[in-house]
Amino acid sequence: MCGILAVLGCADDSQGKRVHVLELSRRLKHRGPDWSGMHQVGDCYLSHQRLAIIDPASGDQPLYNEDKSIVVTVNGEIYNHEQLRAQLSSHTFRTGSDCEVIAHLYEEHGENFIDMLDGVFSFVLLDTRDHSFIAARDAIGVTPLYIGWGIDGSVWISSEMKGLNDDCEHFETFPPGHLYSSKQGGFKRWYNPPWFSEAIPSVPYDPLALRKAFEKAVIKRLMTDVPFGVLLSGGLDSSLVAAVTVRHLAGTKAAKRWGTKLHSFCVGLEGSPDLKAAKEVANYLGTVHHEFHFTVQDGIDAIEDVIYHTETYDVTTIRASTPMFLMSRKIKSLGVKMVISGEGSDEIFGGYLYFHKAPNKEELHRETCHKIKALHQYDCLRANKATSAWGLEARVPFLDKEFINEAMSIDPEWKMIRPDLGRIEKWVLRKAFDDEEDPFLPKHILYRQKEQFSDGVGYSWIDGLKAHAESNVTDKMMSNAKFIYPHNTPTTKEAYCYRMIFERFFPQNSAILTVPGGPSVACSTAKAVEWDAQWSGNLDPSGRAAFGVHLSAYEQEHVRATIAAGTTKKPRMIKVVAPGVAIES
Repeated sequence: MCGILAVLGCADDSQGKRVHVLELSRRLKHRGPDWSGMHQVGDCYLSHQRLAIIDPASGDQPLYNEDKSIVVTVNGEIYNHEQLRAQLSSHTFRTGSDCEVIAHLYEEHGENFIDMLDGVFSFVLLDTRDHSFIAARDAIGVTPLYIGWGIDGSVWISSEMKGLNDDCEHFETFPPGHLYSSKQGGFKRWYNPPWFSEAIPSVPYDPLALRKAFEKAVIKRLMTDVPFGVLLSGGLDSSLVAAVTVRHLAGTKAAKRWGTKLHSFCVGLEGSPDLKAAKEVANYLGTVHHEFHFTVQDGIDAIEDVIYHTETYDVTTIRASTPMFLMSRKIKSLGVKMVISGEGSDEIFGGYLYFHKAPNKEELHRETCHKIKALHQYDCLRANKATSAWGLEARVPFLDKEFINEAMSIDPEWKMIRPDLGRIEKWVLRKAFDDEEDPFLPKHILYRQKEQFSDGVGYSWIDGLKAHAESNVTDKMMSNAKFIYPHNTPTTKEAYCYRMIFERFFPQNSAILTVPGGPSVACSTAKAVEWDAQWSGNLDPSGRAAFGVHLSAYEQEHVRATIAAGTTKKPRMIKVVAPGVAIES
């Protein structure tokens, strides 16, 4: 992923302003260490920090149309760029970059071309003929983007908050699936899929159609001119990504250039559940497997860097981002620039353990819709920023537009967790890849219980974070939290600790408002907390907070006592066998 920064209509075309914009753009250099570019037209500046994945030799940005009257700076990948080029046969292309089609599509269709793009992207396009501009973000928000307004009337757009937070009177998250037009003076939604209305679908479950849609999504993401691999935790989602990639890698351009042996990567504490499962999957699939270890202290030492790069104080995100941040550095050191990852499946299929308590299919479907709509604030943010911190790109096939449409059209009755019918979480996905004649994965991996990434890297990771916060945040500090942090008031010492660090880097009120809040258990929305009365007493985002579901759930009485005492000491663990779940990790 690259880094983009645009400053538009700032009423200052001086050399000093250009130097300042360049300085701000360098704050994004970690996202794109391969090249820097800047285009200035009067008081409009488009800058770019490039991570070269497609056409490394000639695809530097900004990009242009034939006469350079259209200028565009893009962060993303356009997977159907070859088909779009064929439709633009009357146009002359300057580079082999997949993103160059955007400038020419605008020439042909004006602002009404965004839905033609199959990929992930954030871009700013300047039409120098009338000094108008548009900016857009991909459907789900896989790529990060922020927009701000200066007191001088300028509009600022940046891949990360740190590119604009010091210069804008107000800034906010650029909403996914939206277009911002200077001519219209505001946003309009370009992404309007059937599921967005949250109407309950009724299409019968077709396992083969679901399997083919996912395979197609993975194949698209094998488009690369640089070395790549897969992130493999050994859980269902990453294992399916790896299995499908192994099956379809041979014969691709990537295989011809880099070979047919797939590289896989995993991170965890010594002896963690993920390391064990990932190694087994890697051996089964025959990948070249790389296993990285870290200690709790390594993770704690990295927390400040993680918060600076992820630009959040959300507890779940920081817990999961830290191992991913450490692993990404190791992966990049091996010369790999792109990885394929498994984010998005749990939101689409109701894979989090709290979905065991969904009261009916209507509630389950609405919850999955809410989770997908919020992904840009959580897992998409984590997967993009934790990897981009080291100039590594993460691609997420589960969030392919066509795949989401297929998966979200299924009658949600099929997604309901039904122990009486032998259906555990994400059963529809597991069943789609349960091929007796030509297995994608071993049965016990295909039906392994969900582990959240922050749990799977080792249970002592979260316990260690809580202990660290306990030693650094006093009870007196917590008693005044509602006065110091009136918005999204921290309710635990761990949350308080992260909030302090965040506001050191991003003290503006606008920055604080970009982070979501509200009660959550095991990554649920606030609404889903109502599904089980006992959850309101243990609002922890760990999967182990799902009482009676997770095989290593927190002991309920101990957690209640811990909360009542206002402490966050390491909870005792007990084994709980969930009805209908026969697999232990």
